[in-house]
Amino acid sequence: MASGGANYRNGTQRNSLKGTTTATDRQLSMNSNPSKAALKNKSLSSVGASSGLRKSSPGSLGGGTAKDDAGVPGRVRVAVRLRPRNAEESVADADFADCVELQPEFKRLKLRKNNWDTDTYEFDEVLTEFASQKRVYEVVAKPVVESVLDGYNGTVMAYGQTGTGKTYTLGRLGEEDTADRGIIVRAMEDILAGVSLESDSVSVSYLQLYMESLQDLLDPTNDNISIVEDPKSGDVSLPGATLVEIRDQQNFLELLQLGEAHRYAANTRLNTESSRSHALLMVHVKRSVKGRELAHSSQNGNSTNIAKSLRPTLVRKGKLVVVDLAGSERIDKSGSEGHTLEEAKSINLSLIALGKCINALAENSAHVPVRDSKLTRLLRDSFGGTARTSLVITIGPSPRHRGETTSTIMFGQRAMKVENMLKLKEEFDYKSLARKLDIQLDKLIMEHERKQKAFEEEIERITTDTQNQISEAERNYADAMEKERLKYQKDYMESIKKLEEKWMMNQHKLGERKDQMASTAQEVAELKKLLSKETSLRKAAEEEINNLKSQLAQLKMSEASANSESLKLRKMLEDEAYRKEKLEGEISMLQTQLLQLSFEADETRRRLDRGGPGKVPGDLDSLISQVRPQVNDSVNEEKASIANLFEQVGLQKILSLLEAEDADVRIHAVKVVANLAAEESNQQKIVEAGGLTSLLLLLGSSEDETIHRVAAGAIANLAMNETNQELIMSEGGIRLLSITAANAEDPQTLRMVAGAIANLCGNDKLQNKLRGEGGIKALLGMVKCGHPDVLAQVARGIANFAKCESRASAQGSKTGRSLLIEDGALPWIVQNANNDASPIRRHIELAVCHLAQHEVNARDMITGGALWELVRISQDCSTEDIRTLAHRTLTSSPTFLAELRRLRIDY
Repeated sequence: MASGGANYRNGTQRNSLKGTTTATDRQLSMNSNPSKAALKNKSLSSVGASSGLRKSSPGSLGGGTAKDDAGVPGRVRVAVRLRPRNAEESVADADFADCVELQPEFKRLKLRKNNWDTDTYEFDEVLTEFASQKRVYEVVAKPVVESVLDGYNGTVMAYGQTGTGKTYTLGRLGEEDTADRGIIVRAMEDILAGVSLESDSVSVSYLQLYMESLQDLLDPTNDNISIVEDPKSGDVSLPGATLVEIRDQQNFLELLQLGEAHRYAANTRLNTESSRSHALLMVHVKRSVKGRELAHSSQNGNSTNIAKSLRPTLVRKGKLVVVDLAGSERIDKSGSEGHTLEEAKSINLSLIALGKCINALAENSAHVPVRDSKLTRLLRDSFGGTARTSLVITIGPSPRHRGETTSTIMFGQRAMKVENMLKLKEEFDYKSLARKLDIQLDKLIMEHERKQKAFEEEIERITTDTQNQISEAERNYADAMEKERLKYQKDYMESIKKLEEKWMMNQHKLGERKDQMASTAQEVAELKKLLSKETSLRKAAEEEINNLKSQLAQLKMSEASANSESLKLRKMLEDEAYRKEKLEGEISMLQTQLLQLSFEADETRRRLDRGGPGKVPGDLDSLISQVRPQVNDSVNEEKASIANLFEQVGLQKILSLLEAEDADVRIHAVKVVANLAAEESNQQKIVEAGGLTSLLLLLGSSEDETIHRVAAGAIANLAMNETNQELIMSEGGIRLLSITAANAEDPQTLRMVAGAIANLCGNDKLQNKLRGEGGIKALLGMVKCGHPDVLAQVARGIANFAKCESRASAQGSKTGRSLLIEDGALPWIVQNANNDASPIRRHIELAVCHLAQHEVNARDMITGGALWELVRISQDCSTEDIRTLAHRTLTSSPTFLAELRRLRIDY
């Protein structure tokens, strides 16, 4: 009996194709002659020339690598694989021959209608039931894998009736026997062998399309992934899918087992474990091109040596999509019922939609219905797109399933008529360029610091030596002078003493011996000679002193010379500091030019969005010629994108410029962040990188009105997400917005602040905190501006707050009067309930209705005159939903009905 509903796989393999490699299996190149038209023995003339298959182009699967940017044609390659009879068929069809006959040497298949009538079809490859898994991979998938490694997108898909071996062909893990490994496992082995994990990256996503719901097999909680299409290029992306980087084959096998465990499967008559969903494995390969000279010649003569020396790396990005389609089935044969029947209907509908698209592409129809199914949207690039596609159709030999086998064969025949335009996907790695610049800057800074330290140490050494020499000379001079002074003083005193003694002796002799006058005169002459000698000795001492003074002067001259050398060394230090400052100026100029590029790109994008034919400024063209000299396309043909700046510069560098000292740099940086925040896909990245915190700090620290306006706009965009709203509140964002509103005079700044607070008003969890930190009072304070755009945002915030209060009151989580009424918002609401501006009036009317839904507010609204506005809204409002809500509120409120009866107003 067929199971009534689908269940999760347990990770084990399903029906296996039993086959061994025979000696007759031989390697067939995918560069074979192009397929001819399908040949039928009896109906060849009825097919007509128009039904013939297209010729294979040089860019078809297995051919040479195409380098043309415009793309080259590549026909979808189709191989057919026959499953051997299973145990049931061997018993039930024992008396009947197989319904198909394979002629692999001619790449031909014969389908028996009966014992005497057959149809003949030709394919790119015909694989018998004895074909090995290795042969299937080499002729079907290996050329596609090689193209992916060369930078192309590629698709390998299996199509066929349920139970014919699609999952065996693609997803067999080969845990028990490595020869049984399927295409997926072998493809990853070749990819990991063809890349260098040091410079390249390989990442995978594993998804299933179940009942038109795209689910993540690596994260079962993520069960409704959206499909995003680029309106310009038509590329399909899945931003919500889990993307896991692969480091080795074992890691990949564990991910496959995890995904297989979450696939839906059911037991039917045709297959004990029938796939109930389409499985898609997406492998993203990013490879750096080595051994290639990239000539960068700058046309600007003022460009620095640093900019000229940079050489960005060329990166090629390829994507391999392996599709395991759920098998088509007939309900009467599969016995599906209940939920399994609904699954079968969904599978058949998606396969029918795929068949319609292939028919339209094969017939060159002007319209291809790719939006009829999520499956066709996901495979948009595989059929009629830019991918190199290889299709393997699986069939069974049983004559009981001749109809399903015929349908599968015809699907493959039509697919062979589809041609894709293969395009090489390569780009320059500007992240590497930024890293290279950072490394060079660090080296220069380290070298400068090292030289500066050595220079300072040398100056300190010379200064110390000079001071020591001067001190030593001064000590020596002082000692010598003291010794000479003591010596001459002692000699002088001795001489005086001797003279006195002699003079006394002479005086005594003169008194005694007057007759010896002559001898006495002679002695006086001797004394005079002695005195003269003493005088000469004194002069010699004075000359010695003069010599010492001359030596002291020479020492002072040496000191002056040392001081001069010290000044020279200081001059060298100043020159080194000047070169450092010049280097930092060049780096700052590069950063400023990069910011100018982002600003000019943003302005150009805006002008192009407005439809204007404006010309890109010359400075922007000059800067682009420095950074990307290879890009020579006209800006009118391909407008600049903030997303490109995001990829080239990096979010962290952009956010770091919010703290720059230059006000113009901060203004450009906050504008870039605001433009990025306008895209929902960038908001989470900005918050995770700390961009929201930086914006709040900038809003609180800056006094520039432009920064306040742009930062408040960016915060308003981020505040559209509930998680971001809580983060803004937790970091004091409402207080900063309130202060900004109180100090701002520009209506556009007030509009941005009011928009941010209005978004926060729509969060049920933040009502009390928002009101407690002055959010409502800040909104009401901005009405004095009187500008219609500001009033519209204030009205929207009040409407959001009133709506959350109404919902909380209905759920019983809020009691008491409205916080809006307590903060005095009711008079302004009544005053503007019939405002001439439609946006203001619509929000105020909605706020009046939500306030009136809570009975405790009724008395205040009657006193404040809001009852009359509520009656007017229920009768004259142009919006039917608001008019109906007002009428229902009036008729359900006992207080309002009592007041109307008191005033004798029939309602």
